[in-house]
This record gives sequence, C-alpha cells and structure tokens, in this order.
Amino acid sequence: MRIFVLTGAGVSAESGLGTFRDKSGTGLWARFDPMKLATPEAFARTPEAVHEFYNFRRRNLLSARPNAAHAALARLQRELAARGGALTLVTQNIDDLHERGGAGDVIHMHGELLKARCAACGDLREQRADLSTEDRCAACGRAGAMRPHVVWFGETPLFLEEIAAALSAADLFVSIGTSGAVYPAAGFVSQARRLGVATCEINLEPSDNAAQFDVRRYGAASAAVPAWVEEMLR
Repeated sequence: MRIFVLTGAGVSAESGLGTFRDKSGTGLWARFDPMKLATPEAFARTPEAVHEFYNFRRRNLLSARPNAAHAALARLQRELAARGGALTLVTQNIDDLHERGGAGDVIHMHGELLKARCAACGDLREQRADLSTEDRCAACGRAGAMRPHVVWFGETPLFLEEIAAALSAADLFVSIGTSGAVYPAAGFVSQARRLGVATCEINLEPSDNAAQFDVRRYGAASAAVPAWVEEMLR
C-alpha cells in the first residue's frame, strides 16, 4: 500500500509549537501580522524584526520534543516499507520533529527553520544559532543576506513536482493537523479525488475543506494518529 500523508501545524501543537490558524482565534497569525514578518518584502524592509521573530521560533523549536503522533507516523513509514509499501511524508511544518521522531525522507514543502539560506548566492547551511543582519554568508562572504530557509507568503513552495508524482502514485491520501486554508497544500485533497485516490482527514477539528474527505477523524493528534496507525497496520 502506498500512503501519502500531509501534515500541518496541528501535528506539532502538543509538542509546544503553536498552530497558525484555529477557530478559537489563538493561532500564531492571530497574534502576529504575517505581512510584517513572513514575506520577502518584510525582510527587505525590516530584516531585524523578521530575524527576531524567527530566532524566537528557532529557540522554541530546539527546546521542543516530538510527540506520539510523530513517532506513530515514523513507525508506519518503517513498517510499510518492510511490507513492500511506502509512506510519503510531506509536511507544511518547518520544524524537524518528524525526523527527531524517527521518520526518514520527509519532504518539507515550506522549508526548514534549522537551516539558513543566502539570498545572494543561494548557499544553504544548518542554522541553530540566532541569525542577524551582521551574519556573513560562509560561501560568498556577503553580510545581511542570510535568511531563514522558509517559504514566505508570495513565494513558491518547494518540491512540488516530487509531491505531485507521489500523490498520483498513492492509494490513500491522509491530511493530518492542517487548516485546509493554505494553498497549494489545501488543494491536494481535490487532486487526490480527481485521481481516484481515497482520502482521510485526521484533525482536532474540521478543516476548511473537510467536506471533501471520504473519512474524517477528530481528536488530539497524539491520540488520533497512533490509533489510526494501529488500524492501518492491522
């Protein structure tokens, strides 16, 4: 069996990393203006403020730990592979909790917070310390061009061709912990349906596109995801 799993912020919420949008109005973008912190224009205008925001998020991530949902997906990936199947794990999250939970070959379509990229030459490196406008690129030597390796509003997500190929080869598409509000990821369920791929949503609450899923399961990710994995492996 070939399963395509898309995860969003809800899978990491119980690890202490906040969601971006929720119906209670307490998500990250309810407290911070993304247009001032998560766009190329914001970085060009006020790079210090953007760095401060992502430095805070990076420090928060380094103190976080993977939860039972991350571990369950890693287990499913390993056991499917052992049985001749495959789990393609695509995440909108910029954290590394899937990897720390034991998963391999995670596709980060929105980038990775623990990496930095030079806007001048494109050099990409691991980044665990704070970033500032004084940092120089280790490759080209330019100062002020280092930015978080994340996809900002107005930028194109990464690995879209690989994602499309994996989705077209899947037997089942599962969306976990996503709001269903951010495209192109929110459109994956429609693509799956057009391809005749079965669909399932696992979420704390119905997403914006919940009606498009064949099966819907609701509850905290740390309980709902392991329960679903157990059923799949049986």
